[in-house]
Amino acid sequence: MKNPFDDTYFMKKALLEAEAAYDKGEIPVGAVIVINDRIIARSHNLTELLNDVTAHAEMQAITAAANFLGGKYLTNCTLYVTLEPCQMCAGALYWSQISKIVFGARDEQRGFKTLGTRLHPKTEVVSGLLAEEASSLMKRFFLEKRNLN
Repeated sequence: MKNPFDDTYFMKKALLEAEAAYDKGEIPVGAVIVINDRIIARSHNLTELLNDVTAHAEMQAITAAANFLGGKYLTNCTLYVTLEPCQMCAGALYWSQISKIVFGARDEQRGFKTLGTRLHPKTEVVSGLLAEEASSLMKRFFLEKRNLN
């Protein structure tokens, strides 16, 4: 029997977090961190609410997961995030030694791949999962922002 808790299942949970960010007027990026098919951290961008440029979804998730696990390393964990991590988040993910990152939409301007930021050598990366859904939410957010100004 196929495990219902696959990458798509958890990316859909990250998309729900992105929608929560959208509803708060935050850039709609959502993240969950999973270990053994269990979500141990859920987060979304909080940069506007907290007035903090470092309050990206990934950073919030890393902190929550580390607190849950009682340690700073996220080995055997997977991050599901709707947008390719920026170099700040990629740096934090490097230091966390996270085992796997699954992201949806590419960030062609600020993503870690474009900027050449390295991840931990043991970190597996899967890109493009539910990218269209993540990208669509992002485009809708910025279109509405532009129309309000």
